[in-house]
Amino acid sequence: MGDRLHLLHRANDEIERLVGRVIKKSAIYETAPWGFGGQGLFLNQVLCVEADITASSLLQKILGIERELGRVRVEKMGPRVIDIDILFYGSDIISETELIVPHPRIAERRFVLTPLSEIAPDLLHPIYQKTVRQLLQECPDELEVHIFEK
Repeated sequence: MGDRLHLLHRANDEIERLVGRVIKKSAIYETAPWGFGGQGLFLNQVLCVEADITASSLLQKILGIERELGRVRVEKMGPRVIDIDILFYGSDIISETELIVPHPRIAERRFVLTPLSEIAPDLLHPIYQKTVRQLLQECPDELEVHIFEK
């Protein structure tokens, strides 16, 4: 919702300022909303961030960034101005009430795997023991993913 590109760039800036150095970033991709119709097209991007904080601290920081940018959590997977997820935290496997890493639905979502494959195709999923490239090749999601901005 809103000025998608501006909000995405602001989120990138805030991540760099509050979380850590952005080492790599994918192009920005435009996709149809996953799971729910009737919403506008989404913009997606994957960042690789060098952060010297715990995964729990990382989660708190990105939730703060979402709030600062105007996100109000009303409906799960409903319209939103920004959504920042932790896809991986190194090779750690985390299963806590508030945080599951690697992201539990990563293998089902082409809109995540496409930009992730751009910056880390050989990253090994610690549970599936498959690379991001392999997960993308096997992904059942048929929604189209297009480059919006390089």
